[in-house]
Amino acid sequence: MPVSAAVTNRRILRIAVPMMFAYLSTALVGVVSTAAVGHLADPALSAGIAIAAILFDVLLTSLNFLRSATLGLTALSLGAGDASEARAVFQRSLLLALLLGAVILALRRVEASVGLPLLGAEGRVLQAAQGYVLLRALSAPAALGNFAILGALLGRGRAAEGLALQILLNGLNIIVCVWAVVGLGWGVRGAGLAALVGEVVAFVAGLIVLQRLSGPLGRGLPAAMRDGPGWRRMGVLNLDILIRTLALLFAFAFFTRQGAALGAVILAANAVHMQFFALSANCLDGFAAAAEQLAGTMIGARNRSGFLRAVKLSIGWSMASGAVITVIYLAFGHNFVALLTEAPAVRVAAAQSLIWAALVPMVAAAAFQLDGVFIGATWSRDMRNMMLLSLGVFLAAWAVLTPPFGNAGLWLALLIFLGTRGVTLGWVLRGRMRSMRVIPVLGG
Repeated sequence: MPVSAAVTNRRILRIAVPMMFAYLSTALVGVVSTAAVGHLADPALSAGIAIAAILFDVLLTSLNFLRSATLGLTALSLGAGDASEARAVFQRSLLLALLLGAVILALRRVEASVGLPLLGAEGRVLQAAQGYVLLRALSAPAALGNFAILGALLGRGRAAEGLALQILLNGLNIIVCVWAVVGLGWGVRGAGLAALVGEVVAFVAGLIVLQRLSGPLGRGLPAAMRDGPGWRRMGVLNLDILIRTLALLFAFAFFTRQGAALGAVILAANAVHMQFFALSANCLDGFAAAAEQLAGTMIGARNRSGFLRAVKLSIGWSMASGAVITVIYLAFGHNFVALLTEAPAVRVAAAQSLIWAALVPMVAAAAFQLDGVFIGATWSRDMRNMMLLSLGVFLAAWAVLTPPFGNAGLWLALLIFLGTRGVTLGWVLRGRMRSMRVIPVLGG
């Protein structure tokens, strides 16, 4: 299928559905790792892997711009019919990924000795977490390289290949984790080894897949490395996405911290609800990935009507999915809470905030989808600015609503934050369409 072919519901689903399963498989790794280490019946080991995993989640999530920027720039290049530039985008992104991965690897002892205590690790918990970090850091170059590979595949609309690589990565991770942790009794070091094996094998497989799809990966490499404008464009896009991601991480960390300030019971209840949102986000992220690829392709092809159709169809699917998830959680949320906690006080607190938590997927749907549109179109400056504006609104809403309404006010502030992101991005998009500013420029 030509990259600029008509946008249809089927084309959206061909990208979205595989990526939903890919993201869900990633979430499953954390569950299996935690369960495997928990099987050893040592609380220090369980706490150690939990804290170490948080450290790597923050590091890798912060650098996820490698996937997003590669996807957007690849889709734009292929939409414009420039396959050589699409290959150059991947070459530059892969080099940046390997360099950043090498930095994480070189600083692994600093991360283990400084980062883990900042997260509250001490004693045997710190010792266990450090063992995981020192081994897991070896996988950083391959892990970041896999971000670039996945972005290149999704930018080409090859979600099935992306899903296959994620299943390979996560499947190996799970198999080796169970074997090393449970079978050999290696504890958290076994979990770190599992991550290393999965990332490295998937990285090699991903390079082979891309070579078959786009030809020799080294073709035109010297010219790609000398392309100053190409590097600047990628740098601007990466920086904007990084700022947006850090602002988003801060918002959710702030939400968690303020929940903790309301007491351990409220913190636990909110954490249960956020587990459900993390699962539902996989569905919304699938449609966001479809929006990224199709928006970028249509703009690269200068197909305004195709771009509009991609926006309308993807937002329709995203909003409908968010509404369905909200209804499901309203109907079965009490069962989900009961599955995750047996503490009566936590169950009562979770029941009191269930309605607010259930609304999160529906309210967040537009923000997820429009983030995808803006990343695909490489309108990173607008996305960054609207995120910072929304963060300011969130903090103001928290200051006003939490004192009189407690945890309900905190959830309302989060809903206002997510809703503001969708509304402001929609407002900017409408302005671009009215002024015909659809074809992107550097930093646009």
